[in-house]
Amino acid sequence: MKTRELGSLKVPALGFGAMVLSPGMYGDIDDGRAERAINAALDAGATHVDTSDAYGADGHNERLVGRAVKGRREEVVVATKFGLAVPEGEESRSFPVGFAFGELRVNGEARLVRRYAERSLANLGIDVIDLYYLHYPDPGVPIEETVGAMAELVGDGLVRHLGLSNVTAGQLRRAHAVHPVAAVQNEWSMWRPVDADLLAAARELGVGIVAWSPLGSGFLTGTVGSLGEGDFRHNAPRFSAENLATNNDRYAPVRDLAVELGITPAQLALAWLLHQDEHVVAIPGSRTPAHIEENAAAADFTLHPDTLARIDRALTRFDAVGGTLL
Repeated sequence: MKTRELGSLKVPALGFGAMVLSPGMYGDIDDGRAERAINAALDAGATHVDTSDAYGADGHNERLVGRAVKGRREEVVVATKFGLAVPEGEESRSFPVGFAFGELRVNGEARLVRRYAERSLANLGIDVIDLYYLHYPDPGVPIEETVGAMAELVGDGLVRHLGLSNVTAGQLRRAHAVHPVAAVQNEWSMWRPVDADLLAAARELGVGIVAWSPLGSGFLTGTVGSLGEGDFRHNAPRFSAENLATNNDRYAPVRDLAVELGITPAQLALAWLLHQDEHVVAIPGSRTPAHIEENAAAADFTLHPDTLARIDRALTRFDAVGGTLL
């Protein structure tokens, strides 16, 4: 697969977001199926695997990823995040979100950063984390303090590259002044534009962007007509029954364009995203090997300028109804 650079870290243009592989995200799933999905991603060249200590109970997702990459460690860029799975007995602060549950609880205190990292290393069964993110900025802690503690992990050889997730342009600039940031991870897709100031700051600083939810939590595959039990998207306003129906109607021209081009709506969404900036990479997730292979193929698609213009015109009329997480 074609590669791109996140700071000085080279990764495939399309990686793999492992969050979907833990129970409670998109309904139940067994570990055997989940590990097969990760191996399908690696076989397809999506060797940048993204997880978090907060995905699944008690580090489930990290442990899952660790088992799947065992024996293939040298070919995999392992990325994980910290700050949401707050250790028992430690306080946490509110980070407001747009989903039904209203907030996430975070703790990014410098004194806990090494403890987070050592727990993730144990879960993953590896000696060093390739890309380590602060999952959400802690409203009660200056980001310089958190990143300063993260920088110590780089100095001690526990982490190779630093990342930030769900931050503002100002926070990125302040953090980068403490230690180089390789990547900033934010939601970016056809139905959620990236913040223009954040993109400008990342370009100025030489920071890559990792797009999470590049398929709109599955919506941009064009196949989501309803949600099953145990699907976390019931918390998302854009997936309420009424909003989902409206959004599907408004997205129809983009789906039709994908059919005209002979590709899937998901492939079109991913290829479009990769054309937005030479330093953006995407981490779509899936539980189905065939879909994983289809997604990975989008990294090699070149969209003609006329096609990109048609997409942009269609997207100006695709005003999604309902909020997203942030």
